[in-house]
Amino acid sequence: MTPEEALAVLADRPEATCVVTDFDGTLSPIVARPEDAAPLPGAPEALGRLAGRFGRVAVVSGRPATFLSERLGLAGGVPDHLFVVGLYGLESLGPHGEVVVAPDAEQWRDAVALAADEAEADGPAEMGVERKGLTVTLHWRRAPGAEGWAKDFAERAAGRLGLAAHLARASVELRPPVAVDKGTAVESLVAGFEVACFAGDDLGDLPAFAALDRFAAGGGRAVKVGVRSSEAPSELLAAADVTVDGPQEVLALLGQLAERAGG
Repeated sequence: MTPEEALAVLADRPEATCVVTDFDGTLSPIVARPEDAAPLPGAPEALGRLAGRFGRVAVVSGRPATFLSERLGLAGGVPDHLFVVGLYGLESLGPHGEVVVAPDAEQWRDAVALAADEAEADGPAEMGVERKGLTVTLHWRRAPGAEGWAKDFAERAAGRLGLAAHLARASVELRPPVAVDKGTAVESLVAGFEVACFAGDDLGDLPAFAALDRFAAGGGRAVKVGVRSSEAPSELLAAADVTVDGPQEVLALLGQLAERAGG
C-alpha cells in the first residue's frame, strides 16, 4: 500500500474512522534522554484538527499519561474525540485531564518503586532509570555496556517481585502483570468503527498492529503505518501496510489526512 492509497482509505468516511498513533519515534523524534522528548512542532495542532473531523483520534504510548498531557498541551482538558492512553494502556486521560488508572494496576506501584530503587542503587552509573509510577524503564542508549546488566536485572526482578519484563528499543521495562498492552488499548479504541489505523515504530507497537489485524478479520478496513528509522525493528516494518520515514513524514501524513477530510 502506498501513502496515497492509505490516505484514500482513511479519508473515505472520516466520521466512521479511528486514527491512532504512538508518541516516541512517531510524533516525537527519538532522543538520548527520555525526559527531553517532545512532539514535533505542529503535532499537537494536527491531532486537534483530526479530532475535529474524525470519529476518534488517539495517542497510545508507553509514556505516563501526565507526561503526554504536558507535552501535548492537554493540562486544561482533552478535546472531544481525542483520547490519550499512557503506559501501554495502564493509564488514560479523562475529559478534564485527570489520570485514570486501569483496574488491578495500582496494587503493583510499590513493587515497581522497589525495582527502581534497586536498579538505581546497584546498576551501572551510566544506565538510565526512568521512573514512570506504574512502570520503570532501564535505558542503555547512552551506555551500551549496561545492556547485559539491565536485561539480567529485569529478568530477576520480574521473577522476584511478580512483575513482567518487556524489551524495547535500547531498553527494558518492568510493568505490572496485568493483561494490558497497546493491543488491548487499540482494540478498545477502534471498536465500533469501520476504518482504523495505527502508526508506530517499536516492538511495543506490534500488539497494536495485531489488534488491527483482528479488526480487519472482523470486517473493518485497517491501515498499519510503520515508521522507519535506523533502530526500527524489522518485524514491525514487515507487518506494516505502509511505511514512512520518521516523525516528519508521520506529521505530513496526518496533515494531508486532515486536509482530505476537510479539517
